[in-house]
Amino acid sequence: MLLLFSFVVQAVSYEFQSKPGNVFGPKTYRAFLFFNGIIGTFVLGVAVATFFTGSEFTINKVNLVNFGAAGNVMSGWDNSLHGLEALGNLRNWCLGLAVLFLSRTMASLFFVNRLDHKVLHERSRKYTLYNGVPFVVFFLAFLIWTLVSDGYAVNPDTKEVFMEPYKYLHNFIQMPVVLVIFLVGVVAVLWGISGTVLNKSFNKGIWFTGIGTVLAVTMLLLVAGYNNTAYYPSYTNLQSSLTVQNSSSSEFTLTAMSIVSLLVPFVLAYIVYAWRALEGKKLKLEDLKDDGHAY
Repeated sequence: MLLLFSFVVQAVSYEFQSKPGNVFGPKTYRAFLFFNGIIGTFVLGVAVATFFTGSEFTINKVNLVNFGAAGNVMSGWDNSLHGLEALGNLRNWCLGLAVLFLSRTMASLFFVNRLDHKVLHERSRKYTLYNGVPFVVFFLAFLIWTLVSDGYAVNPDTKEVFMEPYKYLHNFIQMPVVLVIFLVGVVAVLWGISGTVLNKSFNKGIWFTGIGTVLAVTMLLLVAGYNNTAYYPSYTNLQSSLTVQNSSSSEFTLTAMSIVSLLVPFVLAYIVYAWRALEGKKLKLEDLKDDGHAY
């Protein structure tokens, strides 16, 4: 709910901060945007980290028979914090802070690529360094910690969930294609950041870091759920952990989703078209004054 709230106020703030008759004033909505930029990205990273560290919940599969009956709850949290206990895990904080600083780094890289303003251009390069360094530190801390920790493995025959030492490291080793693509993504991210910081004429860092982020994150998610791994584990009740096998939709739903997925190329084409339009010219301060939707 905290994550949802932060992104709802972001959308509202973008739309209403400059509207005539704004009773709250633009500073209020800018405070909401700041809240989303800090809390939203941090909580998102913490939530993703629970795919590796686990959460406190239990699924009562017996209630599936009488699902919908009064008092029957199929799943529930094992504490009164309803997921907020994830904030008490230091490894979750590492990925949360990594996502926070990555978002700030990519914003700086975007400004380097798009702004036509010398002072802001140089300031963005400086903040790429200031945010890029802690991102690398926290990301490496999370990655190394995860690779050397026990993971939530699934017995392919009995479907029993158990703890396996170095499970996520084993996943990388046993899925070499995933490992290679992950490393390519990491190198691309570092290339975009370092190139922007060290080379004053280099302004394409957002493309390297953006594409690298997509590759690295996608491969991390595959490591969290493929190769007989529980992708959303419960550390209070291992057998309640969600796996690809026990949480898949019905055949009808999967068929419908497969048909809908045929639209993905059209969505990608629209994204390319939108970015090409956005990249048409550099953004100047005058554009912000003349266009109320320049944000």
